[in-house]
Amino acid sequence: MTLIRWDPFRNVATLQDRINRMFDEAFLRSKDIDDEVSLASWKPTVDIYDTDDAIVLKVELPGVDKEKVSVDVKDNVLTLKGERSVDKEIKEKNYYRRERSFGSFHRSFTLPTTVNPEDIKATYKDGILTIEVPKPEEKKPKQITIDVK
Repeated sequence: MTLIRWDPFRNVATLQDRINRMFDEAFLRSKDIDDEVSLASWKPTVDIYDTDDAIVLKVELPGVDKEKVSVDVKDNVLTLKGERSVDKEIKEKNYYRRERSFGSFHRSFTLPTTVNPEDIKATYKDGILTIEVPKPEEKKPKQITIDVK
């Protein structure tokens, strides 16, 4: 009978290799799934900032036709909707890599104050949608005179 010296760390190293392989496979698979999902859905980036007279939203919409974008205000919530279409003239088999996302988007933002939707202005230039939401004028306290009888 042959005696083998017991090494308590031999099995630990094998276990560590198995665990590393398991995590590598899981994360590589999820990365591929994330890439596929990101091509199907996207949401444009938005900057929101305050000026003296308005709240301004700047939305990046490169490659989106102005006609495919809508801006709605209801119950103090500003909603952006739109769609960026896939380049139909380029065949799928001709792509080496495809990173841009396509499809419809929907973003909603709660406005900090009650606004009049008719006063909102939107401009679209160089793929940037700028929305200016004017701040309402501050209501001044009304002085009431008291009649003495």
